[in-house]
Amino acid sequence: MKIVTVLGARPQFVKAAALSRALVAAGGFAEVVVHTGQHHDAAMSQVFFDQLGVPAPKHHLGISGGTHGSMTGRMLEGVERVLLGERPDLVLVYGDTNSTLAGALAAVKLQIPIAHVEAGLRSFDRSMPEEVNRLLVDAVSALLFCPTQTAVGHLAAEGITRGVHLVGDVMLDVALERAAGVRSDIVPRLGLTSGNYYVCTCHRQANTDARKPLEAILTALSAIASHRPVVLPLHPRTAKAILSYRLEGLLQGLRVVDPLSYEEMLVLVRSSCGVLTDSGGLQKEAFFHRVPCVTLRTETEWPETVSLGWNILAGSETEPILAAVAQLDSLSKREGNPYGDGHAADAIAGILAAGEVRRVASALPHPPLQMP
Repeated sequence: MKIVTVLGARPQFVKAAALSRALVAAGGFAEVVVHTGQHHDAAMSQVFFDQLGVPAPKHHLGISGGTHGSMTGRMLEGVERVLLGERPDLVLVYGDTNSTLAGALAAVKLQIPIAHVEAGLRSFDRSMPEEVNRLLVDAVSALLFCPTQTAVGHLAAEGITRGVHLVGDVMLDVALERAAGVRSDIVPRLGLTSGNYYVCTCHRQANTDARKPLEAILTALSAIASHRPVVLPLHPRTAKAILSYRLEGLLQGLRVVDPLSYEEMLVLVRSSCGVLTDSGGLQKEAFFHRVPCVTLRTETEWPETVSLGWNILAGSETEPILAAVAQLDSLSKREGNPYGDGHAADAIAGILAAGEVRRVASALPHPPLQMP
C-alpha cells in the first residue's frame, strides 16, 4: 500500500516519528513524505527529522508565510501535483495545521481516501484557525484515528461514526519511548536548577496578532521571573510580533532562547516546576511527564488535562495568569491516563494492514478520479 504523508509543522514531525516506524515494522507499506515547508527553520524542522528518525521528505514544497488563505492555497496546489504524480492509495494527515487542511482538500478532490491522525479534537472556538481546520478535515476523512474517548464522542455528536477508531495518542508513544534514553545538558547549560524554573511557549494567533494579549502575557512572565526563572523558547511569529509592538523591554528578565529540538524541550519540560503555554501539544506533554501547566487560553482541545487537575485555563490577562501559577503547587492532581498505552502507532498500522483502507475506498461515493 502506498501512503503519501503530508507534514509541515513541528508537532506533526513528532507524531509522524512514531507512525512511520510502525508502518515499517508492519511491512507492506510504501510511505512517501511531503514536507509543505510551513515550518522551514532548521530548529523547527530538520532537527526533528534528524533526532526522531522521520523519513526524509521525497517532496519539499518550500511554502511558508503569507495569509492563511494564501498559504493553504499554495500548499493545495503543490500537494495536488504530488498526488497526481505519486498515485497513492491513502493520504495521511496529522493534527490541525494549514498543511493538514491542504493535504486533505487535495486528496478529497481526487477521491483518494484520507486518514486523519488526532481526529475529533474540539476547542469549540471557531475563531481559532486550528479549530476550523479540524472540523473540515474530519468532515472529509475516511479514517479518523482518535486519541481519546472524548474525541470519539465529539465526532459522534457531529454524526461522524463510520471509520472512527479509538487508538490513543501517538505523541504518548514518542514521549514514553524517549523518556528514558534522552540525554541533554540544556538545564545546566541555561544555568537552571531542576525543579526550580518555568517553561513558557506562546505562538497562537490570538495571543500574537494583537498587542494587548501579548503584552499582558509578557508582563505576567516578567513578574513570575522575579521569583523563579522563566525560559522562553521564542517562536518566530512571536519574535516578529514583539518587535512590531516594541515589547522587547518585557523580555529583560526572561531566559529567551531559540526554538529547541524535541529532545531538549522534553528534558527542559520534565525538569521544570511548571509550564505556561498556548500550545495544545505542550499541554499534553506536560501532562505525560506529570508537570503542572497553565494554559494561556480560555479553552483547550485536551480537557482531560484539566479534569485530572494538571492544567489550569488562565487566558491571556496578567492577573489570572499570575493567580493560576500561584495555584500550581496546590492543585488536586489525580492519576490516570486517558491517552492510551503508548502503542497508538501500532494500532493505526494494524488497522491499515487489516485492509480498512480498501473497505473505505470501496464505499466512496464515486470511484477515484483517473490520474495520469
